[in-house]
Amino acid sequence: MNMPYLQVGALPYRADSDGGVELLLVTSRGTGRWIIPKGWPMEGLSDAQAAAREAYEEAGLIGEIDETPVGSFTYDKVRKGVEAPSLVKVDVYLLRVERQLAYWPEAGQRTFVWVSPEQGLTMLSDAGLRDLVGGLQFPLT
Repeated sequence: MNMPYLQVGALPYRADSDGGVELLLVTSRGTGRWIIPKGWPMEGLSDAQAAAREAYEEAGLIGEIDETPVGSFTYDKVRKGVEAPSLVKVDVYLLRVERQLAYWPEAGQRTFVWVSPEQGLTMLSDAGLRDLVGGLQFPLT
């Protein structure tokens, strides 16, 4: 069995007005599924820093990223020019969001939404990501 490819993802969160937590989800560019900001590791950045960069590029988020992953999940990625899907492992890092910019690199390519963890669980399409989020203790602040 081949080793999975590695991606890094950010699970962005912020305090809501009731003292609870809201999570940010984005749509994937290809299928429009609800996911978290994620991408490939980047040379010169730690995996946590790369996850924070993805959150900036995909949703305009600025904040404090944990250096230790909160967990991981796997999924099958369909890649252009490759017949069989590739297994990808995503290490997920918590990102405490301090602000969201009005403009960011992929602003016109994705939709984002702030939701309660409970609502997020009903929207996430990846079972492994749902399991990871469902196992977290909230509030995280």
